[in-house]
Amino acid sequence: MATARESLLQRLLRSSRRRRMWAMREGQPIPQPSKLRTLIRPAIIRGLTLKERVQTGAHYNPLADGFHQDPTADYTRLRTKDPVHYSELLRGWVISRHEDIDAILRDHKRFSNDNRNASDLQFEGSDAIDQRSMLGLDPPDHTRLRSLVNQAFTPRAIEAWRPRIEETVDELLDAIGDARRFDAIEALAVPLPIVVISDLLGIPREDRARFKAWSDRVARTLEPTITPTELAEAMEARDELRAYLDVIVRERAREPREDLVSVLATAEEAGDRLTQDEVLATLILLLVAGNETTTNLIGNGLYALLGHPEQMRWVREHPERVDVAVEELLRYDSPVQTNARTALADVEIGGKVVRKGQQVILLQGAANHDPAQYAEADRLDLARGDRSHVSFGRGIHHCLGAPLARLEGQLIFPRLLARYPDLHLASGAKPRFRDQVVLRGLRSLEVEV
Repeated sequence: MATARESLLQRLLRSSRRRRMWAMREGQPIPQPSKLRTLIRPAIIRGLTLKERVQTGAHYNPLADGFHQDPTADYTRLRTKDPVHYSELLRGWVISRHEDIDAILRDHKRFSNDNRNASDLQFEGSDAIDQRSMLGLDPPDHTRLRSLVNQAFTPRAIEAWRPRIEETVDELLDAIGDARRFDAIEALAVPLPIVVISDLLGIPREDRARFKAWSDRVARTLEPTITPTELAEAMEARDELRAYLDVIVRERAREPREDLVSVLATAEEAGDRLTQDEVLATLILLLVAGNETTTNLIGNGLYALLGHPEQMRWVREHPERVDVAVEELLRYDSPVQTNARTALADVEIGGKVVRKGQQVILLQGAANHDPAQYAEADRLDLARGDRSHVSFGRGIHHCLGAPLARLEGQLIFPRLLARYPDLHLASGAKPRFRDQVVLRGLRSLEVEV
């Protein structure tokens, strides 16, 4: 019976994916799931996760609403009972210990970011954003692109944007005005990153709204929960975004300005330059990866502070140490919860053998709460001062925009808390997290002042 369930689910997943990918390549409408598939799939998922619980005492079901709202208990069970856990649902290995995840993220020689190396891909991840971007490449292609793009993200280059980000934060706080109740996600966490990245790219103010809409749709391709309709919208948004940016990149190549597009369009090292397609892929990656992740840093971080008033006071009393506070907020509720790699050879992890071509699903959120790495790992302690979290990844794929995200967090929290010394969660508010697996963030966060 178990074998029948497994094969049926795998056929459902595989056939659905193949139809979608064929339709995307051929420019055909994305097929919608049948009513039968809609009814059968949840039952099969429950059967497979029950099998995992019986065999190991733990399971991994990233599609469950309870997991979206608070994955802590599932993370703890996985780390404690089966830290190298084979998921029948994903047909891959789920890794939950900090030590293992840190090592895998650093080991690009044995673990690939290129999904084309996967023998049986279930966790599609980011390949739908753009296969020409750095995110889905291994050395030497990744090395070449990263060395060129790094020129736009030096500490000096990011620090130069501090005054403009400070100005943007103050403008957003001023726009709240005398409101006694507002949604911090809508008023602050969403607009700040999009304004900053728009300014970095030299995008006109009047185009920010559609720029944000494009980014949100493309970002959904990071999630295994994406629906066929959302996938079709994402592909359309990506094409529109590429067409929009294509004009700007060509203009900046002819007449450079003081913006990120100009840096990328003219970047050169040892006579090598980025192609037009590579510049576009990089810009889309930066937009998508740097937009929602920073929104989640701000939203998740503020929600954590609202639940820990003594830690909120600590930020007010120690504004000079906000950099330390942001690192702890990143660890405590990471904007990026999950990553994935493909084994390039048979590798032993925790006494189990991961075969060549198999995927490993890296639970970065679980690693950040590993008691073997952090004392009282489930406690928020802004003075902890530990930057060993894996929220930005590790190794050659360490988040390129990490300095920018950190700077935005360091500037918004002290200003927000200084402006509203009695900030608290609004009465009756019940914040809920979106049904996402990779990028963790709130739908809304109603606060009162």
